[in-house]
Amino acid sequence: MAKPTSVVDSSPSVEATEAPADHKGGFTGPLKWADERIGVAKIGKAGLRKIFPDHWSFLLGEIALYSFIILLITGVFLTIWFKPSMAEIEYDGSYQLLKGMPVSEAFASTLHISFDVRGGLLVRQIHHWAALLFVAAAFVHMLRVFFTGAFRKPREVNWLIGIGLMSMSLIAGFAGYSLPDDLLSGTGLRFVDGLIRSIPIIGTWAEFFVFGGEYPGDLVIPRLYMVHILLVPGLLLGLVAAHLVLVVYHKHSQYPGPGRTENNVVGYPLFPVYAAKAGGFFFVVFGFLVLMGGLFQINPVWTYGPYDPAKVTAGSQPDWYMGWVEGAIRIVPNIESHWGPTTWSWAIFLPGVGLMGLLFGALAVWPFIEAWITGDKREHHILDRPRNAPTRTALGVAGMTCYAMFWLSGGNDILATRFHLSLNAITIFMRVAVFVAPIIAFIITRRICLSLQRADRERTLHGSEDGVIVRSPAGGYGEGHVPVPVDEQFTLTQHVQHTPLESGPTTDGSGVARKAEVGGFRARLSRWFLGHDIAKPTTAELDAAAHHGDHGELEGDDDEGPKALH
Repeated sequence: MAKPTSVVDSSPSVEATEAPADHKGGFTGPLKWADERIGVAKIGKAGLRKIFPDHWSFLLGEIALYSFIILLITGVFLTIWFKPSMAEIEYDGSYQLLKGMPVSEAFASTLHISFDVRGGLLVRQIHHWAALLFVAAAFVHMLRVFFTGAFRKPREVNWLIGIGLMSMSLIAGFAGYSLPDDLLSGTGLRFVDGLIRSIPIIGTWAEFFVFGGEYPGDLVIPRLYMVHILLVPGLLLGLVAAHLVLVVYHKHSQYPGPGRTENNVVGYPLFPVYAAKAGGFFFVVFGFLVLMGGLFQINPVWTYGPYDPAKVTAGSQPDWYMGWVEGAIRIVPNIESHWGPTTWSWAIFLPGVGLMGLLFGALAVWPFIEAWITGDKREHHILDRPRNAPTRTALGVAGMTCYAMFWLSGGNDILATRFHLSLNAITIFMRVAVFVAPIIAFIITRRICLSLQRADRERTLHGSEDGVIVRSPAGGYGEGHVPVPVDEQFTLTQHVQHTPLESGPTTDGSGVARKAEVGGFRARLSRWFLGHDIAKPTTAELDAAAHHGDHGELEGDDDEGPKALH
């Protein structure tokens, strides 16, 4: 018979005990406190060992990022002293030439920062130069992404974020440019007022909403101030954070080379190598901007004077990133339509609002258009050499050429006065050049890319010249060749060549009509986009070239002529 179970008062298995503390991180002090709560050790181990490739073109994005940080730092300083008010006061500052003139508080505070605040003029000019550098670096960075194909799957979303960053930077630049309320910035504000008013149907109401009444009103400077220091910087910070997170998530793209595949990244870890290089480069950019702010004058508002809607600065020009829009408006013929009680100013709306919409819209949809044309749905982490995508490269150069023509048109009056030319002749020439010059640039660029492809093929198969000219006994001259190193040969042939799509049958095996997977229009676009590429050497051709080269070396041992590896 079993004995009854005994009952005890307590047991170690049921007694409450303190959970064991696990301190594997090895940190002490504040780091230990942070590791116990948010896992600094785990995050740091994964993040600090992240590999980044090393190439000079990747610094373009870093320049934009560092310029943005400098803008935030200098902007905080300027915010302390600037007064965003259009209230009229009598200037009583230290700049004697404007003493006693009626000016707005915004303009007076700008003069106060420039002449009375210690270091104010230096910081203001650093801020302005940093804004220009930020937009320029972002532009060039996007061109690098476009020409190397870094926008392809899986980075389409990051490309769209880049488009948003670009558009926000233009808005931030314009808003900050208008804040001093001087005659030059007021001229630019009048230009934007015309763009808003040209929008069909809602233009007048949109103008009244932005300016708080008829132009210029008395609210636009405070509103632009909020946009410049709060709204747009907040959006930029969010987009920059998302952009960097996606760069880390997708891993960094890299140029072709030995050991580099679609599944790895060859480079240096974030810490300590990349962190040290990036930190040093930040101070290089900062120092360069300080030198520019101290040595090169920019936006001397005291020479322009306060804004007066009845006046305009002679020879006024916008900042370079908005010059192309003004140039488009200057050269477009005057075209208006009168429908009922409304007037449609096509000569302002189409080259202004329409052209900006066309540019950013085309950039946004291009990754999807190229994938549709090529039928390429694979992930890409190896970048293209621009020569290996000749049509894309030619389209990019054509777009840059068109942009340059519009930009030059924005200074047609300056060109006329400086070079003693007719303003009307320059305008008529630019109306033709904006269409003809991009076509010429496209043809020349694609031919150059194809020529470079041929040169790469010849170099891969036949090697490079050794630089020694030898005269044969027969009197002829020849130059020997040396084989290309295997690493370079791999780099020149690593890229994937896409085959142009072919239109499929429109009927099935039973003769029933069906929709083709690849339509005729898509097939023609694919042949235009891909059909001109020079075929890279095949494995058989490389083996034959290597065998021929070895054979040529053996034969060359018996004579004194050049050892040509053809």
